[in-house]
Amino acid sequence: MAFEALLARDSAKTPASLNELRTRVFYALQRHPLCRQVEFDIVSTPRTRRTNWTVSMHSVQPGALWTAHEIVADIQEAYELDAVA
Repeated sequence: MAFEALLARDSAKTPASLNELRTRVFYALQRHPLCRQVEFDIVSTPRTRRTNWTVSMHSVQPGALWTAHEIVADIQEAYELDAVA
């Protein structure tokens, strides 16, 4: 039982506000040359098993689409939208 509690704690996502998520996604996209021109919005969604927020991307160059998607997916695995937000 203690092992399950430890595993659940380690797999928990870090809560973040909309502004924090916007900042993290922005800087992560800026680090990749193909993704620097990507425009995006953070959108709160109903809570699912995996996440409670998503990113709506605009003006994505064809060569940057999969890279931007992977960057956002990595951030979504680590953070959840804070309930207070």
